[in-house]
Amino acid sequence: MTRSVQALAYARPSFLESTASGRLLCLETAGGLTSRGAEAHPRFFAGFLAAPQIAARGLLAVADVARARYHQRTRPGSLDPVVTGNGDRLRFESFSGCGGVYARLDVLDEGLGGAETGHGTTNVDVNDPLREALSRMTGDDPMHLRVGPDEMAVTTLGGSVVEKRVPLPDRWLRGFAEAQVASAGFDLRAELTGSEAVRFLRGLPRSQSRGRAPLWVVQSGRTLRPTLRPGAGAVCLPGPERLVALERVLRFATRLRVYGPAADGLPTAGAWEVALPGMRLTLTLSPDPARGFSGEGGVLEALATDDVAADAELISVLLAWEPRIDPAELAEQSGLTGERVRSALTRLGTAGRVGYDVADAAYFHRELPYEADRAERHNPRLVSARRLAEEGAVSLDGELAAVVSGGRRYRVRVADGVQRCTCAWWTDSRGRRGPCKHALAVRMVRRGAVVASAA
Repeated sequence: MTRSVQALAYARPSFLESTASGRLLCLETAGGLTSRGAEAHPRFFAGFLAAPQIAARGLLAVADVARARYHQRTRPGSLDPVVTGNGDRLRFESFSGCGGVYARLDVLDEGLGGAETGHGTTNVDVNDPLREALSRMTGDDPMHLRVGPDEMAVTTLGGSVVEKRVPLPDRWLRGFAEAQVASAGFDLRAELTGSEAVRFLRGLPRSQSRGRAPLWVVQSGRTLRPTLRPGAGAVCLPGPERLVALERVLRFATRLRVYGPAADGLPTAGAWEVALPGMRLTLTLSPDPARGFSGEGGVLEALATDDVAADAELISVLLAWEPRIDPAELAEQSGLTGERVRSALTRLGTAGRVGYDVADAAYFHRELPYEADRAERHNPRLVSARRLAEEGAVSLDGELAAVVSGGRRYRVRVADGVQRCTCAWWTDSRGRRGPCKHALAVRMVRRGAVVASAA
């Protein structure tokens, strides 16, 4: 696994303290992009939280996921959550150390007391003393939230900063993009009241035996019924213990909504959203506890050709930190087809520049504070496919193609608009984890041939 170190520099540690007017929660920010450009310590919000205790527990849940490894738990994760200001809400996001769980807390306009937020994305410091203070917090005394340093802190920074150096695996970055692609194919499959949600989630098994068939759930009256045989409307729940972070906010839940793709009998990703007063906490789970999002391959088609890169560059100019991106409006503004806009958004998601909100069924703009094309450069299948295309390993024959790789010859053909290959990857996944390197190489060569003949 390719890893580097991400340096996060904060003006000072985040803290929670009591003041004469109530509590003050200061979340310090590292460098990030805003509507004004790059800033060392952007400031996104200053105002009172409508439900401070719920917000504190929601933030802890996101931090829990950032520190967790639900598979092979030898090395804990440690990356601070990402926060995005979208004008009418704050979004706190994290990924588990194992890459199989994506968490997001959306603090909506009503949860922020109607105060506006800034526009931009950065990391926020969630240190151990802050976690302990948030865990001990009770009651609903007024709490003022400040995301970013106050004006005095900005002017007196000098050379004194608090720096964290944390590992940043490429698979963690790719996971953000893959989770977004998977979520865009989800529909609402089930919904429970708050009391039924508590009853169901607390009754789930704490672990899933290795090698056992994945658990599925289906709406049954007012509750959800676990089953091992997926039917119409069922949602996959692989590794139910991965929902443990939801317990932080369960007693405040007003609804539980479950999202997923149409069930076809094979394990899939799914999203579990707990609705809270003025907020939403969502956990998106990969199809298997031992399988992170980074290897799903849903973004590879959008990364394989230069025309999608050009479309993404055009679409990126039109983004303006919207909490809901309208693809139809982007298509009208850009002159691109809807399909090309969606492919461009997928590519931008790979660079961390857009996410997807299942509750709104819409993309949203954010700018992860990481090197934009790094995940693309180090994607193993993409790197291998480009090597095959550049080395002349692909030969085309109408709808068929042959690819020589590792001393073997593979055949790739198009059927029902899908490229199918004779390699073991295709046999095992049947395209459910994106195209294999051979199919990607064929796609690259075909697009190159079309461009060449057009010229």
